[in-house]
Amino acid sequence: MASQKTKPFFLVVASNQPHAPLNRGNAAAYPPAQIKVPADLVDTKETRAQLSKYFAEITYLDSLVGVCLNIIDKAGLKENTVVMFASEHGSGFPFAKWTTYDSGLKAAFIVRWPGQVKPNSRSNAMMQYADVVPTLVDIAGGDPTKINTGNKDAAGQTGFDGTSFKQVLLGKTEKHRDVVYGVHTTRGIIQGSDSYPIRSVRSGKYLYVQNLNHQAKFQNLATKGKLIESWSQTGNAQDAQRAQKFVSRPAEELYDVQKDPYQLINLAGQPALKNVQQDLRNQLVAFMKQQGDQGVATEMQALTRQPKHAEDGEAAETHGSANKKGGKGKKKKQ
Repeated sequence: MASQKTKPFFLVVASNQPHAPLNRGNAAAYPPAQIKVPADLVDTKETRAQLSKYFAEITYLDSLVGVCLNIIDKAGLKENTVVMFASEHGSGFPFAKWTTYDSGLKAAFIVRWPGQVKPNSRSNAMMQYADVVPTLVDIAGGDPTKINTGNKDAAGQTGFDGTSFKQVLLGKTEKHRDVVYGVHTTRGIIQGSDSYPIRSVRSGKYLYVQNLNHQAKFQNLATKGKLIESWSQTGNAQDAQRAQKFVSRPAEELYDVQKDPYQLINLAGQPALKNVQQDLRNQLVAFMKQQGDQGVATEMQALTRQPKHAEDGEAAETHGSANKKGGKGKKKKQ
């Protein structure tokens, strides 16, 4: 029990906010006309209305975090408890969730560790969610590099895929990973494409994306409905092109994430960046090999990793999903 101060505890509190149907919180606190629309979205009445509801749900989630912190504080455990807040992925807007762009994978990550993490500090160090468990082991006094997880990867390794970022939290370094990876599939998701595998690798400067079945159309709940339709009906050709890009993308994409934080200008194929593109491509290939990821072939086997489908005896060739995302982004330390 948490009330027993001499006994360690580990607790996960999971919320589904913010999430459709976006009906929690006070949307009136965010008048649509006063909202600043992110550059990767098209500014329409429908977009603003949806953002208003989305921000309200985020505020509602903040209140739930406050409740959890108050419980810890009232129990007298604040000074001896590490609190980590993490969002799962980006919003449910186009070019966010269901993609490996920054708006999809650059997730919130906040840590409160009294006496260790400097309040109101920030770090630009990149990490993945695979790094969280090794970090917790490290904080608890264990050595994550010596733990046998029992699960072998394609390279035969049995340790964690991730590494501890404890030293980042303590402010002893501003760097953790040179690159982070993203993996996404549409197989099995609601109204998803039969096969639209996306893989990516991101450094501190560039994001490289491979759309392994780019000949197909990207499809999910966000590719239909009033919001995306409103983008095509503004009368502006650029807005219509933006809507079209969401469902139809090239085989390779390359973005300068420092100059182009919303990934609007695809630099793939530019001669000046040939070496950059090739280097990131090679790193992505190596990562996929280490993970046993064969691209489209792996996508088509996704159902075998879905217990709900396996129990029904359905064939992998007809249905399935395997949605993995490597989280990345700035960590705010509180």
